[in-house]
Amino acid sequence: MNILFFLIPKSEVAYIFEDETLRQTLEKMEHRKYSCIPILTMDGKYLGTISEGDLLWGMRHADIHDIKETEGVPVMAIPRRATYKPVHADSNMEDLLDRAINQNFVPVVDDQGSFIGIITRKSIIKYCYNEMKAAQKSEDEKNG
Repeated sequence: MNILFFLIPKSEVAYIFEDETLRQTLEKMEHRKYSCIPILTMDGKYLGTISEGDLLWGMRHADIHDIKETEGVPVMAIPRRATYKPVHADSNMEDLLDRAINQNFVPVVDDQGSFIGIITRKSIIKYCYNEMKAAQKSEDEKNG
C-alpha cells in the first residue's frame, strides 16, 4: 500500500519555521486548534515538532507571565520533550504504523528531507478498521 494515499499535503498543514517567535507559534496553534505543530528549517526541511506542553513548560521555566513577553522569545529557545520522527515518502505501511503508535501524526519527507505533509493517526486507524471489517465480512461469507 502506498502511504501517500493518506497524505495531507504541506499546503493544507499548519507549520512554523525555526525563526518564528513563541508568540507566533502560540497564535498559529490556537488558530488551527493544534496540540502539536511541525517545525521546518527556512529551506523547508523537517526539523521536529513542538507541543502545547513544551510551550507551557518553556514559559514556566522562563518565568513568562504575559503574552507580550513571548514576542521576543525564539521558538527554538523552548526545549522540546519529543520529536515526531518522520517517514520517507516511499516507506511502507509497517513503518507508518510503527510511528503512529506513539505520535498523533506522522510527518512525511521526501528523499532530500523536505517536509511534504503529514499522515494522521486517525486516517491510519480508519483504514485499519475498514480492512478489518472487510476481512470479517469475507470470513463470514466463506463460513456460510
